[in-house]
Amino acid sequence: MTNSIAEIADADFILTTGTNTTEGHPVIGIQIKKALRNGATLAVIDPRKTEIAELANYHLRIKSGTDIALLNGLANVIIAEELWNKEFVQERTEDFEAFKESVAKYTPEYVEEITGVPAETIKEVARGYAKAKSASILYTMGLTQHVCGTHNVFAVANLTMLCGQIGKESSGVNPLRGQNNVQGACDMGALPAFFTAYQPVAAEANRAKFAAAWGVEEVPSKPGLTVGEILDQAGKAIKAIYIMGENPVLSDPDANHVVHALESLDFLVVQDIFLTETAQLADVVLPAASFAEKDGTFSNTERRVQLVRKAIEPIGQAKPDYEIICLIATAMGYPMSYNSASEIFDEMAKLTPSYAGISHERLEQGSLQWPCPTPDHPGTKFLHAGKFGRGLGKFHPVEHIPPAEMPDEEYPFILSTGRRRYHYHTGTMTQRTGALEVFYPTEYLEINCADAEKLGVCDGDMLRVSSRRGTVELAAKITDKVVPGLVFTSFQYPDVPINKLTNPVTCPIAKIPEYKVCAVKVEKAG
Repeated sequence: MTNSIAEIADADFILTTGTNTTEGHPVIGIQIKKALRNGATLAVIDPRKTEIAELANYHLRIKSGTDIALLNGLANVIIAEELWNKEFVQERTEDFEAFKESVAKYTPEYVEEITGVPAETIKEVARGYAKAKSASILYTMGLTQHVCGTHNVFAVANLTMLCGQIGKESSGVNPLRGQNNVQGACDMGALPAFFTAYQPVAAEANRAKFAAAWGVEEVPSKPGLTVGEILDQAGKAIKAIYIMGENPVLSDPDANHVVHALESLDFLVVQDIFLTETAQLADVVLPAASFAEKDGTFSNTERRVQLVRKAIEPIGQAKPDYEIICLIATAMGYPMSYNSASEIFDEMAKLTPSYAGISHERLEQGSLQWPCPTPDHPGTKFLHAGKFGRGLGKFHPVEHIPPAEMPDEEYPFILSTGRRRYHYHTGTMTQRTGALEVFYPTEYLEINCADAEKLGVCDGDMLRVSSRRGTVELAAKITDKVVPGLVFTSFQYPDVPINKLTNPVTCPIAKIPEYKVCAVKVEKAG
């Protein structure tokens, strides 16, 4: 997030897109509710009528996969009505004229044809966002998990810069991370093209710095593969995979292909706290310690680094992840002898400018938000004040791109997937509590009443849902949350492995799969 979670409550205008915030991020949902009580205007872009959509002043119920058209349409109105922040655009951005030309054709009427959102609603939301003293955009994977996911984010950034709604409090571009330490994992270099804190491996100076710290002659300059690329090469160029804390058998698209890929390997290692569906395929399972059994840090969605302290000793043979990695590295001939998570953090901070002022010792006194470049720096509440990291903010003209797989005669429905309030990711932890399962015991498929009537389906009937990649069965839930032609369920239930159906085609830039749109057929089972 460019801004902080608490700032959301003081925003005058909030635009959410691709985020079911009150269910997927309930703590942040509370901040949105605070803002509404303070008089803020809320506009929600979502094909489904979610809880937060029902709270909104405007629900822009777009057709799945038409985000760019809608965002360009908002920009078109703002430019046509001379509402953009001319001073900000002139002083802090570049390539505005190219952007202006690219959105010229996205009139509200044209965008209505693509998205299904009324032209008048587009105009009202555009005016509200542009005129707000402070406006915040929140988004999650409903925006990014498309073949044009990176361009979707460009469109958000374009709109933010156009109105100068960035570099100040209660504004900005605010992606809400989907898991509790995914921001921290990325910060620490768990990305194929970067060292810690997004330092490119392609830069010679970065490679030299890290090679010296690690006592090796050189570090490879070529970026590694993404998860999808690794699985595509499993059993071919890649003979062994080491998986830590991930359950791709349930979480990755085209799950049948994932299982086949993992079974094609010569050797599979899984390091986890439970025997997941993926771990059951492994040649070796390494028992990892849970968050409560180890020390370390979490970096959350607002860039806040927080200290986590060990509450209990690891159970059984479990060890903290770093200890397991050190033992394996040493056995393979590269001695690693870190004695604590604090020692590892200190080494990382010395090599990472945005973390240079953070240490476990400082975090004992309270959390800090990066960038925090020096030991006396207080941390950074919001980013891009006065200047962007690259200098001028760059407008990226982007065009509407339809989803890779659209409904047809054989597969007439669009399937979209997401999360439920009571469960988490693939249910590895939340379906072992003995309590959360009581609140939400089984999964179902949301289907519109009109579609259910055509199929002769009643609430609770079992449905067979099929795509070009697989088939699953689950119960029907007749609801107006989805429009005719759209069905929805979560990916959080092992007994409903919905990712057997989803499309593995990816955004060519970020390589994120298009989980949010795939064509399916729905039949009454039995």
